[in-house]
Amino acid sequence: MSELTLPKIDKSIISNRDKIIRKLKKITKPENVLDHNDEIKPYETDALSAYKQKPLVVVLPENTEEVSEILKYCNDEIIKIIPRGAGTGLSGGALPLQDAILLGLGKFNKILEIDFDNKCVVAQPGVTNLSITHAVQHKGFYYAPDPSSQLACSIGGNVAENSGGVHSLKYGTTTNNILGVEMVLMDGTICKLGGKTLDQEGYDLLGLI
Repeated sequence: MSELTLPKIDKSIISNRDKIIRKLKKITKPENVLDHNDEIKPYETDALSAYKQKPLVVVLPENTEEVSEILKYCNDEIIKIIPRGAGTGLSGGALPLQDAILLGLGKFNKILEIDFDNKCVVAQPGVTNLSITHAVQHKGFYYAPDPSSQLACSIGGNVAENSGGVHSLKYGTTTNNILGVEMVLMDGTICKLGGKTLDQEGYDLLGLI
């Protein structure tokens, strides 16, 4: 098994850390920007704890527009950014970097809609996997992809990692159970793919994502 090689650190970004922090505190509430060592230490790794590295700064936006502004700023200034859900992944998908902003999505923790007629739920990325089942089980439904970390893992992280579990043998992994997504591109563009129908005309952009 080969060693994990992390990207080369851009020291010029680290030298501009104070400026970056000030900008982030203008985009979202100052209390949503974590920059002290004690605050960012819990974010120095995900469940792949063999690799640890403190991020440049942690930002916890509260809405999609703030995420858009943060990504646009990072794109314009060529700053790495790493999204993080619950941090339960074992593939290193949320490993931080010293010269990267860690974008925590813990405040996106609401189920926005439960549509029993179309058998679907609209949820923010920070909602835990098991919470979706709890929200619909009184009607005899459950959310099929069930990784072993379903009590803590977030649905956004499930989408990013295409998570599955024992039910995946019958119902498929996350990609087979997602009808649509609202996503923010690196330049800050907010777009929506898919919807409540199973198949839509044109290219399968949702499948590509």
